Amino acid sequence: MKMWKNMLQDKLALLSFSIISLVMVTGLFAPFIAPHDPYEVHMVLRYAGSSWTYWLGNDHLGRCILSRLIYGIRPSILWVFAALAVSVGIGAMLGFIAGYFRGKIDALLMRICDVMLSFPGTVMTLAIVGILGVGLENILTAFILMKWAWFARVIRTAVLQYSESDYVKFSKAIGVKPFKIIYRHIVPVTLSDIAVTASSSFGSMILQISGFSFLGLGIQAPHAEWGMMLNEARGVMFSRPEFMVAPALSIMIVVSAIHFFSDYLQVALNPKLRTSKHKAGDFAGTTTPRLQEKEVA
Repeated sequence: MKMWKNMLQDKLALLSFSIISLVMVTGLFAPFIAPHDPYEVHMVLRYAGSSWTYWLGNDHLGRCILSRLIYGIRPSILWVFAALAVSVGIGAMLGFIAGYFRGKIDALLMRICDVMLSFPGTVMTLAIVGILGVGLENILTAFILMKWAWFARVIRTAVLQYSESDYVKFSKAIGVKPFKIIYRHIVPVTLSDIAVTASSSFGSMILQISGFSFLGLGIQAPHAEWGMMLNEARGVMFSRPEFMVAPALSIMIVVSAIHFFSDYLQVALNPKLRTSKHKAGDFAGTTTPRLQEKEVA
């Protein structure tokens, strides 16, 4: 609750959260918000400019760019968010088990994570897509297979730190069951680490899915996706560059908003960073009211 109150005072964080929320709600209710059918072809309107009927113009098949931009939120943002949630869920579960029980279980899981993380993520994603075939589902599957190991290792490190706390040791001493200790004592204090790690990965996954779709490895026509819209407008990028502006700006604005909000979460959920930020503000001249009263006196 305190985090949300502090966000009201941070204009950049509030703006970023508003953009993310607005985009996701728009994608969720795309059939009710889009002004036209994103798949309806009008060859007469091929590469037509913006008008009162088609605010962002029409693409190479005369389809409404604004409607395709709205529908493109689903694969570019919502489905990526779903893949992120699955990856975090798998990584968190294995990270809690490895960090709490340790021993042979920890060694086995971390060796598997080492193997998964030893390969470059993009190369492994391309390899998985090459085996399974092109398509949005296969890229999302590749994301899940590659990302869970990173989340498992990060969360396991946090669990190792908190599992040495006095209240956890006391719970063990009085005979509380391990999974109850994890649920009641370790999960709440590691939520901040999970939130920061997941939010920072969200933006990079959006860029990756757009990049793969731009290369023709992601979602296939006639479905709309921001990276594929850039690819479709590439043929007229010098004669009609405005057709690349809408999807490019959408990717840039959303990813920037996610990164700014991730930075805010990192400071808001970490007391040490929040304290250091306040101290830096004091030295920079943004003193507290009590210090200002002393200066006036």
